[in-house]
Amino acid sequence: MKKSFPDKLFACWHPVSYSNEIKKTKPFGTFLLDQPIVIWRSSNGKVHAMKDLCIHRGTALSLGWIKNDCLVCPYHGWQYDKNGDCVLIPQSPKTNIPKKAKTPIYHCNEKFGLIWVALKKPIYPLPEIPEFENGKWKLVNTGPFDWKSDASRQVENFTDFGHFPWVHPGLLGDQKRPEVPDYKVEIKNAVLHYSVIRPESVNTDDFPIFANKEIMKPKRKSIYCLHLPYTIVLRLGWSGVKGMIYFFISQPISSNKCRGFCIVGRNYDLKKPDTIIQNFEQVIFNQDKKIIESQRPEQVPFDFTEELHLKFDSVAMNYRKAMIKEKLNY
Repeated sequence: MKKSFPDKLFACWHPVSYSNEIKKTKPFGTFLLDQPIVIWRSSNGKVHAMKDLCIHRGTALSLGWIKNDCLVCPYHGWQYDKNGDCVLIPQSPKTNIPKKAKTPIYHCNEKFGLIWVALKKPIYPLPEIPEFENGKWKLVNTGPFDWKSDASRQVENFTDFGHFPWVHPGLLGDQKRPEVPDYKVEIKNAVLHYSVIRPESVNTDDFPIFANKEIMKPKRKSIYCLHLPYTIVLRLGWSGVKGMIYFFISQPISSNKCRGFCIVGRNYDLKKPDTIIQNFEQVIFNQDKKIIESQRPEQVPFDFTEELHLKFDSVAMNYRKAMIKEKLNY
């Protein structure tokens, strides 16, 4: 039986594309919470979001094109402006356009190189990442990563450090050092805050990603901020000036389909090609994908009796509690 999304999810900002996917000449179609949406740019570069539907015969507007700062339906050439109003019906240009000739518009924002959409008035702000805006960090877009799972599964996997030695041995973890250190989760304003100092992995010749050059005692500090429902800001540090930031967000396309966007920032090795990080993340996410797509149910279960939780699962337990409290679970 198909589950319905809670109303509050429609009032959250969700990513729908990288900025460079949205051109001035062609609309971009996708789905958000089972709703078809179309994203497009007007001549001033501003992005707009509306329902991907021509009211005339139900055609997807994303199959059309942009003309005179309007979306043109590919079926009969009807034109819709940025307010969602039909402004031209070519078959009857002198007839008054019916008030019903419009398509719903949505809240749309462009930040951090991503296009964000909220289907209702947003209840939470976008996270603050000052490092991404000071011009001193190199930012690399990775993915996007399309998985056949719910967005909650994709986000929870990103923040689950217990699986690193088993799913990513030699890259993110070591099976000889599988212990998860003690940590504490604090929840403030729908954001989970926690940090952990994890066993370090060696940089490989193929993927010289991290600041360390050899295996060290646990020195890599990971500081997480999990913004409900599906956004993570992860800061990595090595007790020095060198640092990395992972900004990961999952787009809830449907209850069993999501798309992950991961922007990696760092303030060192600025001249190294982006492909090193992009290829590394492709390997990591591919290793995770087959595991997460095997999980049942496809959504994170919010009934605590359906799973077994131990002390090192504190993030998972608090994520479930916070989602329930904020009425974002289903």
